[in-house]
Amino acid sequence: MTQKKIENLTDQELLQQQKNAKLSTIINAAIMGLFIGVAIYSTIKKGFGFFTVFPLIFAYLLLQNKKKIKATEEELKSRNLNEKSSKI
Repeated sequence: MTQKKIENLTDQELLQQQKNAKLSTIINAAIMGLFIGVAIYSTIKKGFGFFTVFPLIFAYLLLQNKKKIKATEEELKSRNLNEKSSKI
């Protein structure tokens, strides 16, 4: 399934995407912490190697997801929407 451009989403779809983004942010932060912890542990125990770089690459990819979340927030602001307005 292809993801629609943010500008083409309806207001309800945009609000739903924002709700999903909040949960995604928490999960990404936990996974990123785990990856960074593995990289630090690997560096201390075995020195710089594959298990130092590999988790950091995945942490970088998780950071890229933050750009999509930021774009969603900007679109919500431009449409003057928030979660409270959807309950009315």
